[in-house]
Amino acid sequence: MRYLLELSFNGTNYHGWQIQPKSVSVQETIEKCISTILNKEISIVGAGRTDAGVHASYFCAHFDSLNIIQDKLDFVHKLNSFLPNDISIYNIYNVSNDFHARFDALSRTYNYKINTKKNPFLVGRSYFFKKDIDFSKMNLAALKLYNYRDFKCFSKSNTDVHTFDCEITNVGWRYEKNYWLFEISANRFLRNMVRAIIGTLIEIGEGKKQINHIDKVIISKKREEAGYSVPAHGLYLTNIIYPEKFII
Repeated sequence: MRYLLELSFNGTNYHGWQIQPKSVSVQETIEKCISTILNKEISIVGAGRTDAGVHASYFCAHFDSLNIIQDKLDFVHKLNSFLPNDISIYNIYNVSNDFHARFDALSRTYNYKINTKKNPFLVGRSYFFKKDIDFSKMNLAALKLYNYRDFKCFSKSNTDVHTFDCEITNVGWRYEKNYWLFEISANRFLRNMVRAIIGTLIEIGEGKKQINHIDKVIISKKREEAGYSVPAHGLYLTNIIYPEKFII
């Protein structure tokens, strides 16, 4: 039987989602808890990788088990009791055996938070940017992303992907009470892509580059032409969309 988990995590204490040889990961932490409850070694597959320190207010993972989970509410309660406070399981569903948490995702959405005024309640949750920055210019530059599909320039070097094509369906900056929020949705994302895009937009917002600089960066296909990668702690995976047909 295949199961789908809906969860969230604060990534501060983890070296990303995926299991690492010498570092604690979210995947490893959840696997150990499920294996303890089911009394059998369980492997889980996440919707994607997240870098060290990146958060997820919504994340999905699937796992297979010969043990039929009869009482799902009780299972979720037990799992949350075993897990540390920075990981929370919301729901568990039966899904078809051909469902895949990563490959069947139709869309993913990321948010990035920047605060321009010192705020103790945003420490570790948002990027504190002390310099003057023009978010209007950054918004105009961000809209240019709709015009492209090949985003090799924003991809981490030495990655093992077969294509750098991504279809961006939503992008933009908006102000939310005491911080600025960048939201971007696409059918897929490259490693480090969102953080590199934001670093490039910040250079434009600072006045170091013009708005059309982002066109030149994307056309170049060179990572060194793009801006720096902003800190991981401001980044959140916030939504994943799947076809409804997989839910049993």
